Amino acid sequence: MGRTASDGVDLARLVALPVDALNGVGPKKSKALAKAEIFSCLDLLTHYPRRYLDRTKEARIVELVAGDEASVLVTVNNTSSRRVRGGKVMVSSTVSDGSGSLKLTFFNQRWRERQLTPGRQAVVFGKVDFFRGQRQMTNPVVDLVGDKTGRIIPVYPQSDKSGLHSWDIAEWVAEILRRTVTGQAARGLVDPLPEYLLDEHDFVTRDAAFCGIHQPESMAEVMIARKRLVFDELFRLQLALVLRKRAIERTETGVAHVTDGPLLTGFTGRLPFELTRAQRRTIDEILADLAKPIPMHRLLQGDVGAGKTLVAVAAMLAAVDGGHQGALMAPTEVLAEQHFAGIRRLLDGLTVEDRTSLLAERPLRVELLSNRVTASERKRILGQLITGEVDLAVGTHALIQEHVMFSSLGVVVIDEQHRFGVEQRAALRDRSYEEATPDVLVMTATPIPRTAAMTVYGDLDVSVLDELPPGRTPITTRWVAVPGNLDQAPEALDAAADLEAMWAEIRGQINEGRQAYVVCPLIDESEKLEVASAETTFERLRQVELDGLQLGLLHGRLTPAEKDQTMDLFRSGHLDVLVATTVIEVGVDIANATVMVILDAGRFGIAQLHQLRGRVGRGAHVSTCWLVGEATTEDAEARLQALVESTDGFALAEIDLDLRGEGTILGERQKGRNDLKLASLRRDRKVVEQARRAAIDVVDADPGLESHPQLAAELQLFLDEADAEFLLKG
Repeated sequence: MGRTASDGVDLARLVALPVDALNGVGPKKSKALAKAEIFSCLDLLTHYPRRYLDRTKEARIVELVAGDEASVLVTVNNTSSRRVRGGKVMVSSTVSDGSGSLKLTFFNQRWRERQLTPGRQAVVFGKVDFFRGQRQMTNPVVDLVGDKTGRIIPVYPQSDKSGLHSWDIAEWVAEILRRTVTGQAARGLVDPLPEYLLDEHDFVTRDAAFCGIHQPESMAEVMIARKRLVFDELFRLQLALVLRKRAIERTETGVAHVTDGPLLTGFTGRLPFELTRAQRRTIDEILADLAKPIPMHRLLQGDVGAGKTLVAVAAMLAAVDGGHQGALMAPTEVLAEQHFAGIRRLLDGLTVEDRTSLLAERPLRVELLSNRVTASERKRILGQLITGEVDLAVGTHALIQEHVMFSSLGVVVIDEQHRFGVEQRAALRDRSYEEATPDVLVMTATPIPRTAAMTVYGDLDVSVLDELPPGRTPITTRWVAVPGNLDQAPEALDAAADLEAMWAEIRGQINEGRQAYVVCPLIDESEKLEVASAETTFERLRQVELDGLQLGLLHGRLTPAEKDQTMDLFRSGHLDVLVATTVIEVGVDIANATVMVILDAGRFGIAQLHQLRGRVGRGAHVSTCWLVGEATTEDAEARLQALVESTDGFALAEIDLDLRGEGTILGERQKGRNDLKLASLRRDRKVVEQARRAAIDVVDADPGLESHPQLAAELQLFLDEADAEFLLKG
């Protein structure tokens, strides 16, 4: 074990020490730090450098050639400004480093004149070019670092506007380290990691890590320090999740289900197709959970069309085999109705014991409970849920409304669980008269990168359906790089021969009896966003590109009856093309639809594009997804190209994580000290897994952390009860 609490400084003391306790931090600097969400000495200590200038390898001005991107430590010689054509202000600064001079030019940044005063030292980063024989950079990145002579200069995030500079932060951090670690009277920082973890992963001590990240002697020292501090952040998060998971397993009483009953074995035995290896493996994992008297909390990930519903049905049948009930909650009426129809087809002909009469059987009962159910039907279903006459209930949030109670709810399945709040999911668990907590299976067709699943859904066990059933036809994806808005000026469509060819090919598919979707991002016109409107597109296609075909329009502002009517017409083949917003993203399953056109595709994320694409390729016919639109950014181009090259949702999820970063995954969490400041789910995939394994080992050996009081104290410091509750996704 590291330094104990009695002879070291713990992080709680640094939290309690405000920044104005440091030399040079008066009211003005305190206010500037507060804008950067830095209030305590711990906030400062974990305000890490964004990059470093390696003086042993730094570029010299005399060595720079045109086209280089370089960082140079310079001293400002002079700075001036003048107005140029169009009323803009141009600020010019001449800087030098002893080997030569460099001209910096900034447009419409008048404040640079105040920033770059003669004699100031700065690190400038930018692309070098030559103008009239002199090296120059236009609009470079500038970091003021003060008079630094060290070998490695840390460059901190700073704000010139608020007067917060890199050299200020470096001095304050140095004072904290001097008073806690490096000074003669310093007691050092408490290190909560067990000795065996330090040895197993070859970690430096916490003292060495903070010194190495802020005051390194070499870049190798930076990497060693980062390795330890990244682990600390991820380990705390995983520790909280594993503690919650184990606490639920200890304190909640579950149902030990029958996993080889006649209903489940009869269902799997009579399927007209072979289960995939992934389905068999996943069902086995779930049944192993169901057999235990501990409530299951499992996440089922599966790509579009991987057969998640069948796995969910198997789980619910295990409950019915033991005399309990199952419930499946979906986020939309359309998806709930589709699940209801599909599950009834799968279970048609199956019978269960009728406990109201001796040795009698009755058909397995599946009922739909949604807001569209009539009052009389709702009353009947509610009564039969209480008596146990309904075996499986499928519904929307109507399942968790007041007065909905089950006789003995054994298994809960929540589809597309990210669309439900924590409270909604918990409410469904509480719908049973039985005291036992039902087993919970949450499903998503939006593949989540492994490290993200382990972090955001770390309290859940994860099952993955990573292969598609046979008979699913591959989908060809094509990108037509022209404006998605069909009302663009004619000259903008001159290069759209590909677009004309696309519509011709779609007409050909429809003439062969197939159907198509056309998806637009918005319902109404929006000049600001310049995206296609479903209503405008519908009229345009009906009159021009798809003239003579039967088109329908579907969007969120239609009444439920209008939506039903449109979907029924499309499902029955009376409509050739369905023009829609993203309301069809989840749950629409029509085997005859083989064409998906997504307009303004560059504005969608990878996960949503993949979900929309999954609406086709659901039958025996070859399917095509057309991505229409310009890529206005490098990221948009990368997204569209990724969709063209891969139909693997899990591979796309990893690409999405690389492109967007973990902020989009962790963004729902409350902000505060629990945020990852240094760790990255992209760069640190292996560390996430190391932290997960370490957390499991520690908690299983010491469930209450009695032998690790410093770890327990840090968890309480970094993750308060509200944060911990939010992390509980089950």
